[in-house]
Amino acid sequence: MKKIYAYNHPQIPFNFEQTIERFFVEEIPLFKFKDKGSNLILKIKKTDMSTFKLITVIAKATELEQRDIGYAGLKDKNATTIQYISIPRNYERELLKNLTTEKIEILEKRYSKFPIKIGQLKGNKFTIILHDVTLEASENIKKVAKEMQEFGIPNYYGYQRFGEDSLSYKQGKEIALSGKKLKGAKEKLLVSAYQSHLYNRWLSSRINISKIIEKNSVADSATFLSYPRELVDVLKKQKQFFKLFIGDDMQSYPYGKSYPLQDFDRATDEFLAHKSSPTGLLCGSKAKRALADAKHLEEEFDDTELYSLKGDRRYAWIWPEDLEFSYDEINKRFKIEFYLPKGSYATTFLEEISKKSLK
Repeated sequence: MKKIYAYNHPQIPFNFEQTIERFFVEEIPLFKFKDKGSNLILKIKKTDMSTFKLITVIAKATELEQRDIGYAGLKDKNATTIQYISIPRNYERELLKNLTTEKIEILEKRYSKFPIKIGQLKGNKFTIILHDVTLEASENIKKVAKEMQEFGIPNYYGYQRFGEDSLSYKQGKEIALSGKKLKGAKEKLLVSAYQSHLYNRWLSSRINISKIIEKNSVADSATFLSYPRELVDVLKKQKQFFKLFIGDDMQSYPYGKSYPLQDFDRATDEFLAHKSSPTGLLCGSKAKRALADAKHLEEEFDDTELYSLKGDRRYAWIWPEDLEFSYDEINKRFKIEFYLPKGSYATTFLEEISKKSLK
């Protein structure tokens, strides 16, 4: 799927590779561990190893079942990553004795009453080193990144979600519509890719609507979109780029309760203040749907026959934080650091800057 980018600047050239020397991720826990309880919490630094492989290694070292090893989020293989893992405390000795691989370093040990569960993290801090960056490009990256910190970015799923050939969602669709119960983590991941593909298409369509309204008059926008002029007039008056519709499922940001958009003034004020964001559908048996106009825009990308996953909603718009830059003009290397909320992709952030796919 070809993404529609939100920002209008020209392409900014740089060389990006996701490697252990150039891509660093640190998981930020949702809360502090109180250092007491029956669960061992490990802060682990790993290189060239996926989260699934890490869990396999820990299971082998402790003879635990993989389901007894807790983790909050998945981290890529081709990176240097720091994440938190939990195991029952009484397996600590076996782990420390048998964990011998040089790809894993235990940075800290804590204890907790509860194991870590999927999704139980605040977000991730990224440090990425870009190569072949000219002085002009470095200044443009800084300028655009600061704008993105202020005004936000579309929360697309990154290319990693869709496999090596970017087509894993097609397998997922076949599995989802077969009506069979999912077998194992692989089938669940494939169906999730299909779910994510539909979400990305919806988000791209909403960005396209917003760009049409931003670039054209009310009359022309109404013609292009086949919308009533009264509706386009209301949308045009919204100060933010990403236009909100009646019935959008708005959710407090960066986490919290959701509510259907009924009052444009309240919703746009909260959106501009980074206090709430519209959400997009991850279709499934128990997924919450948008209402009114927003539901109409969502229906094209909703598969009501996808019952094998419960479904959810995902922030459509997010705000990068904690930007830091450094530039090595001699070697033309640019280091950028930033924070994103959980589930968001650093490559999506970089693609919005570069205005091209990084895969």
